[in-house]
Amino acid sequence: MNPQASPLNEPTPRTSLRVILIAAAAALGGFLFGFDTAVINGAVDALRHAFGLGATMTGFAVSIALLGSALGAWYAGRLADRFGRVPTMQVAALSLAIGAIGAGLAGSVAWLMLWRVVAGIGVGVASVVAPAYIAEVSPAAIRGRLGSMQQLAIVLGIFAALLSDAALQDAAGGAAQTMWLGLGAWRWMFLVGVIPAAIYGSLALTIPESPRHLVARGRTDAALMVLRKVLAHAGEPALHRKLLDIQNSLSREHKPAWRDLVGGRSGLLPVVWIGIILSIFQQFVGINVIFYYSTTLWQSVGFDESNSFMLTVITSIVNVVVTLVAIALIDRIGRKALLVIGSSGMLVTLAVMAACFAQATGSGASLHLPGAWGPVALVAANLYVVFFGVSWGPVVWVLLGEMFPNRIRAMALAVAAAAQWLANFAITSSFPPMAQFSLPFSYGLYAFFALLSLLFVLKFVRETRGVELEDMPG
Repeated sequence: MNPQASPLNEPTPRTSLRVILIAAAAALGGFLFGFDTAVINGAVDALRHAFGLGATMTGFAVSIALLGSALGAWYAGRLADRFGRVPTMQVAALSLAIGAIGAGLAGSVAWLMLWRVVAGIGVGVASVVAPAYIAEVSPAAIRGRLGSMQQLAIVLGIFAALLSDAALQDAAGGAAQTMWLGLGAWRWMFLVGVIPAAIYGSLALTIPESPRHLVARGRTDAALMVLRKVLAHAGEPALHRKLLDIQNSLSREHKPAWRDLVGGRSGLLPVVWIGIILSIFQQFVGINVIFYYSTTLWQSVGFDESNSFMLTVITSIVNVVVTLVAIALIDRIGRKALLVIGSSGMLVTLAVMAACFAQATGSGASLHLPGAWGPVALVAANLYVVFFGVSWGPVVWVLLGEMFPNRIRAMALAVAAAAQWLANFAITSSFPPMAQFSLPFSYGLYAFFALLSLLFVLKFVRETRGVELEDMPG
């Protein structure tokens, strides 16, 4: 029996549906996160030719949005604590819309990178505020499933971006070909991002503020009203006890500050280090190489442009399906078990990919995998996505949203998310020159990080399934 079980831990269908709808609206930020970071996949070759970029500059142009994301994530915690979770979501939506328009109309690679940074700031803000908000409005019994909606939204955003890239490429006859208003198809790949940004900003107006933020701002009556919405099954005494628990967990003599994250011999609180390292490993296993460069990668091993786009879309569908599996499992078998399964599977599949590309002949555009090695690499890549999608993809975001004590949640999550975006930038920007040097080395390196992630989880990660946020240890 779960020792944390309580009446507040057993939501009725009515409560569950209401909370699901609220969490889904917040998780749309994850959709924009996935859409904006993956949309460049279909534009890589076209913008490389449009601006005459080499491998290193291509990697930088693809990944520079991630520096913006790190910046946005770093400040998102302070924004969310000062102004509220919902207004911060609206800031993210506006930044994403402006960045999408600017990137689509950019006349030079410098302007393209500037507007990608602007969009990246919105992505970074959304990556912090959505999981924090979802964790704070969710009953503990279903918090894992609702927290996984962030990752589901991310993979749906990736799927939508890759599908729209494929549709635009197909309609134009190539990503570099001209479409409406005399703009290249690759430019429209960016411009369509305005649509989900506008929807996200609109939906953010319909959801209540986090009760924990309201309590922190002294608005206890408003917080109690929100609790009545998300815990409608609970009686008034239980709701008031919950409100008191939140007040006690937030009691302090000063406002949240960066110094609250400091403690211990290692500089930061141990729980903050665990969040940072989880974030780094989520990226160092190389997952975004698949979603940012897969179209180019599959072309390099013999598939034409159209088939490469289609293979990338299929991979994103696989990612969506396994995320649904993760949502079904996360509150049943727990966070730690899924991470162990994922790390083990990624270790094996990345090692297989390294072995496959070790058989390649030629280099660059003339790279070729002989015989069955190409199909084996394709299967291994998709199994790798399966193991990531059922584990490290959703579970890390769930843990980041729930593992920190209330008083430091937004700021600690901001630090961890900023570390994640910097790690993402390091992997994404380094892949083109690393691929030119050696693809077997690249995938072997990611396999090594998968091994390290497995050892880290076994040693340091604690299970949080069923634990109330007010009971999270610091």
